[in-house]
Amino acid sequence: MEMDEETFTLESDSELRFEIEEKDAKVYVQLKSGFAEMFGTELVKKKSYEFVTGAKVAIFTYQGCTIGVRGKTDVRYTSKETPMVQYLNCHAALEQMRTKAEENDTRGPIAMVVGPSDVGKSTLCRILLNYAVRLGRRPLFADIDVGQASISIPGTIATVLIERPASIEDGFSQTAPLVFHFGHKSPNDNKTLYTSIISKMAEVTLESLLNKRTKYSGMVINTCGWVKGEGYRHLLHTAQAFEVGAIFVLDQERLYNELLRDIPSFVKVVLLPKSGGVVERTKALRIDARDQRIKEYFYGFRTPLYPFSFEVKWSDVKIFKIGAPPLPDSCMPIGMKAEDNLTKLVAVQPSPSLMHHLLSLSFAESPEDDVISTNVAGFVCVTDVDTERQTLTILSPQPRPLPYSLLILSELQFMDSH
Repeated sequence: MEMDEETFTLESDSELRFEIEEKDAKVYVQLKSGFAEMFGTELVKKKSYEFVTGAKVAIFTYQGCTIGVRGKTDVRYTSKETPMVQYLNCHAALEQMRTKAEENDTRGPIAMVVGPSDVGKSTLCRILLNYAVRLGRRPLFADIDVGQASISIPGTIATVLIERPASIEDGFSQTAPLVFHFGHKSPNDNKTLYTSIISKMAEVTLESLLNKRTKYSGMVINTCGWVKGEGYRHLLHTAQAFEVGAIFVLDQERLYNELLRDIPSFVKVVLLPKSGGVVERTKALRIDARDQRIKEYFYGFRTPLYPFSFEVKWSDVKIFKIGAPPLPDSCMPIGMKAEDNLTKLVAVQPSPSLMHHLLSLSFAESPEDDVISTNVAGFVCVTDVDTERQTLTILSPQPRPLPYSLLILSELQFMDSH
């Protein structure tokens, strides 16, 4: 069945926006004439791009263009009200800093994007990174949003080197990210651990910025939408740990003014409007998005992946979780504080309660290593526990045997419906 095509003619500095909510829907987009980009990636003329359920798309043009759209969208419209020109100015400011860094052989700009939930933080990161790569830069991208992780799976923080623009349909290529296990959906679930892995990641990534190829390109950091109270303190800690030089605040004057008050004056703090195309997500949509990220890890997105399912003997692995139940101070050994317990490695005895839980494969070789600040190699999901035979059945992206035997338990679960 041929779908009817609708053609949109966009004036300069305007954008076409659409959303797809219907299950298993597909929408095809083609740039007919002119120039257009999506979140900083240029569209190739006459090429057909496919978008699926859950897509929220904004195609912007600086010069004007014609776009054909086929398929059913829940909403589609064009708008002249777009902050893209302001976002481009931010990119230009970062680029000036990069050029200066090159001249003085110093480190390029480290920028952090902050703001409440659903204001377009990850989109702004994607735009800034894409613009940098299009100029031949190789910036690092750090994502510390453990709830809606965009580099690895939820419950982790990660950094990846960006070497080419994000693909229109699939986003950035995720080769060899540096990933740390957190194991919860919100920083609030273990604030001490969150602070600790942010410091570790900052230390490792700042060191990797000494490498000539990335040194001048700098880094862009995406943060989570928790910006009040303890969440705000996490932002201040992150800015300090990563030695941030610029902070882009999306859509919240209060946060902007707090940062102006608390951040050293040599850090540039810029307030930016959110795009009118940004949509607030319900709690259910956030949960769906989380499940989808985990499903894509095992089964792929557009190109299907075929994960393996196999049994592992309890005796072949050591499972730990990070954080023991808090003890009252009076019961603590002398000189230990209650928060020390939150970063303690606790052995987990395999039992049916592991069902559906994700486990991170740590690069640490034994529990005596500093497991918390060791990055992880990947993830498996427990799909069955046999207490009689003392085996676990796991879903894994790679065939047996497991390359690492020290596993860390995540509170995140995945129901494998395949």
